[in-house]
Amino acid sequence: MAISTRLISPALQCLTSVARRVVVLNLALLTVLCATQASEEIDVVALVTGSIDQTRGLSSYAEMSMLIKRPSWQRQSTLKAWTRGREDALIRFVAPTRDVGNALLKQGERMWTYTPKLNKSIRLPGGMMSQSWAGSDFSYNDMSRSDKWLRDYTLEHVDTEQNEGQAVYVIDAVPRENAAVVWGKEQLRIREDLVLLELTYFDQDMQPVRRMVSLSIGERGGRVMATRMRMQEVDKPDQYTELEYLDMDFDVDVPDRMFTLFSLQSGRSR
Repeated sequence: MAISTRLISPALQCLTSVARRVVVLNLALLTVLCATQASEEIDVVALVTGSIDQTRGLSSYAEMSMLIKRPSWQRQSTLKAWTRGREDALIRFVAPTRDVGNALLKQGERMWTYTPKLNKSIRLPGGMMSQSWAGSDFSYNDMSRSDKWLRDYTLEHVDTEQNEGQAVYVIDAVPRENAAVVWGKEQLRIREDLVLLELTYFDQDMQPVRRMVSLSIGERGGRVMATRMRMQEVDKPDQYTELEYLDMDFDVDVPDRMFTLFSLQSGRSR
């Protein structure tokens, strides 16, 4: 079943920006479902776009906990995060005391870190983006992904599985020729309701190196999403990082000044 954008566009113009994003998200899900019913060829761009927007909205506010587990120790942190669209984000540590104020700012393709002890913000060069973020198993690239799958990768539907009665689409994301990407490919497993169940990173020899798995799925801010995720290297089963969404609101009022260097350094929030 084809959905004509010529019929949809005039109607969208009459809606608020929040309503437009809700309609577009629902259309992405409808497009995937209709294409799947017709054949095994699905609209992978619509699927991945919908999965990205499912956890971001026009804007969002989140409270999270992060557990870093190592063989001889573990560390728990609490964070707050704000996003706007797919490109802007601010993540700030609020506990424990020693980490309070440490923050990460993303503006489009640019990223800065701030450490209160140094009272200095540092812009991250491209060569550092694959390094560990805050000593965790997540990299700076992981925290800044936004819509890079749509820009820097070729997407291909390679398999369909089943999970608790729902279809799960296996998508290979292969870097485009000139993309600044270190991986040979990334493989996504996205459920038909747009929940990202698993993400595996492969090296240039197409061997799995890192994997993020959704451990819990629930509702946050009125949306079904992964609420607890674990990232770890495949050859180090005794160490990992878990990120859990404790609370989340979508399409909130986030001022432009939130995503500035002044906000990064001052610690001011909404």
